Amino acid sequence: MNDELFDALIILEKEKNIKSDVLLDAIAKSLEQACRNNFNRQDLTNIVVSLDQEKKSFGIFLAKEVVENVEDSMTQISLADAKMIDSSYGLGDTVNVDINSRAFGRIAVQNAKNVILQQIREAERKSLFADYYDKENKVVTGVVQRFIGRNVAINLGRVDGILNESEMIKGENYYPNQRIKVYVLHVDNTPKGPRILVSRKHPNLVRCLFEQEVTEVADGTVDIMAIAREAGSRSKMAVCSRAEGVDAVGACVGQNGNRVAMVVDELNGEKIDIVEWNENPAYFIENALSPAKVVTVLVDEEDREAKVVVPDYQLSLAIGREGQNARLTARLTGFKIDIKSETQAIESGELDAFQEEYYSQGYEEEEASYEDGYYTEDDYPQDAYAQEEYYGEEAYDKDLTYAEGSAYDAEGNADVPQAQNQNPGYPAVKGAEEHAGS
Repeated sequence: MNDELFDALIILEKEKNIKSDVLLDAIAKSLEQACRNNFNRQDLTNIVVSLDQEKKSFGIFLAKEVVENVEDSMTQISLADAKMIDSSYGLGDTVNVDINSRAFGRIAVQNAKNVILQQIREAERKSLFADYYDKENKVVTGVVQRFIGRNVAINLGRVDGILNESEMIKGENYYPNQRIKVYVLHVDNTPKGPRILVSRKHPNLVRCLFEQEVTEVADGTVDIMAIAREAGSRSKMAVCSRAEGVDAVGACVGQNGNRVAMVVDELNGEKIDIVEWNENPAYFIENALSPAKVVTVLVDEEDREAKVVVPDYQLSLAIGREGQNARLTARLTGFKIDIKSETQAIESGELDAFQEEYYSQGYEEEEASYEDGYYTEDDYPQDAYAQEEYYGEEAYDKDLTYAEGSAYDAEGNADVPQAQNQNPGYPAVKGAEEHAGS
């Protein structure tokens, strides 16, 4: 019987990932309680349980004090009885008197069993929580199990995580036994075990996927400084290099784009723009607006605002489809961004003032405009369909007219009143209102 007990402990230790010391402690507590129940003495504190895993043996004893006159037979023993056990005992000594646990009543044994099971469940719950608490704010691979209403249960190994509808990528479909990577948002310790909330929508999912795919990011050679994401559609990521001679953008893109392609595949085709981070906010904003080219950027760091002038034919590209490029740029940089075309800036007389202020701040002077020959028609086609072919289908949408001069705040929301003031009755104001409310 003893062998079976200790063999079962070894199996439990492997299957439940519970240390044997914890299991032995649970058994000891259950035997102590069974002993109290057997003698109907809940006040007994002199119960001793001996468990030897190596010898596969255990015993239960009552530690009794040697006295001349016994007043409580459960805690005391007479000197004569003590000397019958061992002649060396004297008054005041403590004698461990063996208890026959086989004589325990059925109720006491059942209670001991329940205590053992309860202790094992508690130890397993703590073990699970400790294991998955370490995975918080990390990416793990799971298997889709079942739908719970509009939420999805994702098996993460020894426990299920919950993917709430609000954390799903819009338009993404899930089916049983599908393997997906999820970002662990939070791990709660509950009486029923750890409750794990996961996400497919969180921006840090992109960060963690690049840490897995790009060794330079994993070892700290390349830092991911900021991420702005519209899950399922497009993300922008700013990176910088901590080592001389390492191209941060190139490291993340990989040879022939293989590294970024792995992340894009995991996100089911979500497009990712990787731009160079710069401590100068003007240059950072210029990089973040890629693939659009910029004429001038004027930054007000105190108010976290930036005014940007782009060539006329680049305005729709800078704003992006339904304002997405400007919105993501605002979120990435943390600046409220007001984008204007050269014509708008020239007509308002702001372009010269912008450039004068821009150069007065000590920024590197560059050719100012397309008209001066800095941007050539050969480099950046002006024809609508040529732009679409050059920059991709999202660069120009002939069926969508953008609100020229629309402003976006630091969270990437459209500043509708400003768009309306600059372009009264403009067709795209409707789209700006939708994004302002999102």
